[in-house]
Parts: sequence; structure tokens; C-alpha cells
Amino acid sequence: MVFFLIGLGLGSKEDITVKGLNAIKTCSFVFLEHYTSILCDSTVEELEAFYGKKLVLADRFMVEQNSDRIVNKHGCIENNTAFLVVGDPFAATTHCDLLLRAAKEQHIECQVIHNASIMNAVSC
Repeated sequence: MVFFLIGLGLGSKEDITVKGLNAIKTCSFVFLEHYTSILCDSTVEELEAFYGKKLVLADRFMVEQNSDRIVNKHGCIENNTAFLVVGDPFAATTHCDLLLRAAKEQHIECQVIHNASIMNAVSC
């Protein structure tokens, strides 16, 4: 199965790429990173309705200290799992670490789906 690291863009639920939305639809578990940034124009409930999936909010403790809840044999190994990040997935080193844990330690197939971030938005 696949662990998807998906960028959501910067503004609303509709900023996700088609590729990202299609990946979410294949997932049994969908985590929303909920501490480095939040979408300014969409609530969690609106995201859940738009994606058609229940979201698990992932705070700093879950991602940094309890990442096995996200990357584990009952999740990524047996089911597709998504980790959603506002902006681009690699805006924070914590997200890179999560991907490396999945790929290197758990030997899980990983796919990254990029999106707009503040770094490329300010250059406009």
C-alpha cells in the first residue's frame, strides 16, 4: 500500500490538485497536519465534506513523538494512508522525517504530491 504526503495549497479546500484529491479517495486513513499551518478559508468539516473522508487531526506530539500512529502496519502497510499538509509537504523538516520513517524504517511505498507554498506564493 502507499503512504501519500499531500500538499493542500494555501487557501481553501479547492486548492488541492486533482492528483492529490484522487489519492485521498483511495485512502482508508487520512491525517491532517494541524500545527504548522491551517487553511484560512476552510474548516475541518468543510474539508471532510469536500474530500469525502473523515480526517484525523495530527498535532505536533502525534507527528513527532507518536508517528507510529500514522505510519504503522495497520495503516500504511495494509491500507493507503494520506498525510495532508497546508502548502507544500516539505515546508517543515518534520514532514521529511515522517516520510523517511515510512520509507526507510517501515519499507512502505511513498508518494509525494506537491502544491503551492508560501515560498513560491510570495515571489509572485
